[in-house]
Amino acid sequence: MKYYCEESAKVLKHFESEQAGLSARDAEARLTKYGPNKLAEPKKETLLQRFFAQLKDPMIIILLVAAAVSGLTAAYSNESFADVFIILIVVLINAVLGVYQESKAEKAIEALQAMTAATSKVLRDGRQMSIKSDLLVPGDVIILEAGDAVPADARILESASLKAEEAALTGESVPVDKTAEAIAAGESDVPLGDRRNMVYMGSTVVYGRGRAMITATGMETEMGKIADALSAAEDGQTPLQLKLAQLSKILSWIVLGICIFIFAFSLLKAGDFHLDVVISTFMVAVSLAVAAIPEGLATVVTIVLSIGVTNMSKRNAVIRRLTAVETLGCA
Repeated sequence: MKYYCEESAKVLKHFESEQAGLSARDAEARLTKYGPNKLAEPKKETLLQRFFAQLKDPMIIILLVAAAVSGLTAAYSNESFADVFIILIVVLINAVLGVYQESKAEKAIEALQAMTAATSKVLRDGRQMSIKSDLLVPGDVIILEAGDAVPADARILESASLKAEEAALTGESVPVDKTAEAIAAGESDVPLGDRRNMVYMGSTVVYGRGRAMITATGMETEMGKIADALSAAEDGQTPLQLKLAQLSKILSWIVLGICIFIFAFSLLKAGDFHLDVVISTFMVAVSLAVAAIPEGLATVVTIVLSIGVTNMSKRNAVIRRLTAVETLGCA
């Protein structure tokens, strides 16, 4: 049903509602049926998943490979495993710092969301009351006044010079005049920006007042459809991650080159190709390659970004992901 093409009385009848709004009992039943009026949240990662996500970084993978090779070299040469433990401690510190900062940011964002939970003026049992916006259901009649955020998609029932700013949805920066009159659309659909008798979640009332009946909530709203499309999009890498990945690739080729060159050069110089000589030469080449890897780089980057996050938090800016700090600097 195209609510914007129908008279308000017909839309009310379709939702089994009336000008005085729903009863508390009907609203409770519909809340169970339609669910809360909020956008679906992405599945939260566990601490273990976040920890392993930190280990996916190319620099960390190189360090882990270096630790494994160092372990094999130490075992063969009957030497101390100190290098192995140092590399693993560096990797652990890096991962723990990343998980700690991201978890801290998540908790801060959740606390802010709880503090700023939106409320709406709604008619229930013929009386106006203020309730949390996530408790609204299709069929509810809401009161809209200048400064109010529109909590859900709704069909205008009454308009007194009502104007809404819909830039988040349509890109139109100029406020749109709203009316309760039905739109004669014929057989063709009416573009979102031309639906003068509808208001949508994500828009804001900038002038006048009016009443509207909710036609869609949560993920069924136009904003919900956008959120659903965004959730399917893959996260791209930040400029810093791209640079570190490039550095890791270059380091990998350099390390491999060092191994091959030192191994071949040492064998040719020794002029002896017995198994003991080959293994000994290989271990020397591997040791040099491991020494060429900057074990401290990953931790230094994480610590520097953590300092940036801390400085931003002092200015009341909450950064969810560490690498976003550098991206903001690029912007």
